[in-house]
Amino acid sequence: MRGGAPAGCSAIRALKKQNPLSHSSGTCLTRCVQVDLGIWNKLTKVVVGLIVLAVLLLIARHDLPLIQENERMRREIYRLEAELQKSEQLSKDLKADIDALRNDPKTVERLAREKLGYARTNETIIRFESPQPETTSH
Repeated sequence: MRGGAPAGCSAIRALKKQNPLSHSSGTCLTRCVQVDLGIWNKLTKVVVGLIVLAVLLLIARHDLPLIQENERMRREIYRLEAELQKSEQLSKDLKADIDALRNDPKTVERLAREKLGYARTNETIIRFESPQPETTSH
């Protein structure tokens, strides 16, 4: 059996030789037998593979809605961040306008002229109106 013994048997014999509690005769009490399972070994591997595949599919089926929800939330975050940046820019611009109105008299004068139609004394205001589109009657 030494020549045709599987590799595992020689390792077991080597361990028994090193063990001081083993029998002094050195006989191996356990037999190393290599059994050919044939198709059962292959079927077992196929079944284990199918079980692993089924578990992975169940996990994917369970997690797919979560992944889609995560993507939807990510897009919403990007949209809200862009909206926040626009709002921050608008706030910055409005603060600059307020600061200019408080501290710059020329800005106040310009707005009074443009929005309210004010003018200085001895100043003539000329207003240009855009032409109205002609309506043709039939």
